[in-house]
Amino acid sequence: MTTSRTERTERADALRNREAVLRATERLLAEGGGAPVSLDRVAALAGVGKGTVFRRFGSRAGLLQALLEERSASLRLAVTEGPPPLGPGAPVRERLLAFLDGLGAVAEGNAILLAAHEQACAADKYRDPSYLFWHRHLSGLFAAHHPATEADFLAHAVLAAFDGDLVRELTPPDDPRRFTRSVQRMAVALLGGDTAP
Repeated sequence: MTTSRTERTERADALRNREAVLRATERLLAEGGGAPVSLDRVAALAGVGKGTVFRRFGSRAGLLQALLEERSASLRLAVTEGPPPLGPGAPVRERLLAFLDGLGAVAEGNAILLAAHEQACAADKYRDPSYLFWHRHLSGLFAAHHPATEADFLAHAVLAAFDGDLVRELTPPDDPRRFTRSVQRMAVALLGGDTAP
């Protein structure tokens, strides 16, 4: 089966439009300090019609979900297919600390996006694709360490700390990894070990 030149052009246009919409969303979030982003403004800045944004992302929540997934794609790949300690094969404590280091870096670098995402997706937070992935990984680590614990709850408890406003509060310029270190200590305490990462 061959792909026509028209189909290839349409696919290239769709990819270009998707990229333009995501970059426009980033810019508007940064300029507005996390204030709600209007799809009309996103479309105008991206140079596409509002219908294009709706068809591709469905809603503002879908747009922010896509942007957050893009920002965390390399972490997901490292967790599932990368070498230890992020990937399979390392002891639970090492994998937990490595994962939270990576997830903390995503949160610290994208606190404004995280806050906007939380507002837009509040009703579906626990069905968000990124949240589901992070929760599944964390609950698996907790369950592997303590089969009798409430691994599902512990994973939710750790992820609850990843609040955009809290991340911003605990990421001062003079100590940019403070949030991550704090979450790592909490998670290790939940494992029942020494709290020093």
